[in-house]
Amino acid sequence: MIKLSIKKYSKLGVLGGTFDPPHKGHLHISKIALKKFKLDKLFWVVTRKNLFKGRPYLDKKIRIKLSKKITEKERKIHVQYLDDKVKSINTFDLLNYIRRKNKNIKIYFLIGADNLIQFHKWHNWEQIPKLARIVVFSRQNYTTKALNSIASKKLKKKDWIYINSKKINISSSLIRRFW
Repeated sequence: MIKLSIKKYSKLGVLGGTFDPPHKGHLHISKIALKKFKLDKLFWVVTRKNLFKGRPYLDKKIRIKLSKKITEKERKIHVQYLDDKVKSINTFDLLNYIRRKNKNIKIYFLIGADNLIQFHKWHNWEQIPKLARIVVFSRQNYTTKALNSIASKKLKKKDWIYINSKKINISSSLIRRFW
């Protein structure tokens, strides 16, 4: 992994996930976030697994390699694997780790609308807004459920933002169907 100093950034985006595999939808929302929030950097944080899904289809090393390949022309996007450093696969622990490295950093945590539906099941989910602003990107067929989810009703309006961008009709699970 590239060794980056988090201390030099004032605005950092974090897109975490298994990236099983990474795709142009991930890249699309990353570019929107970089521009809209004027981020210094955006980390794609590849995790070993998603607690709400089964084992990843692809090996972690392959997912990291593919993520680096798809982002190689994007100078502000860096692929990271931090599970071992953070000693956790939980988002709260990851964001807390980044916050400890730079107390003054403004973190934007990017998720898809599908993740907002189950967000209330995440470890320390109600504490995540203390560490990062949650940026939820619309996904086809998930908007209504996401905006009516437990998390959307319980989180304060200032803690999260919903981005209704052009939807890229692609997902990692859709790609895996054709492999």
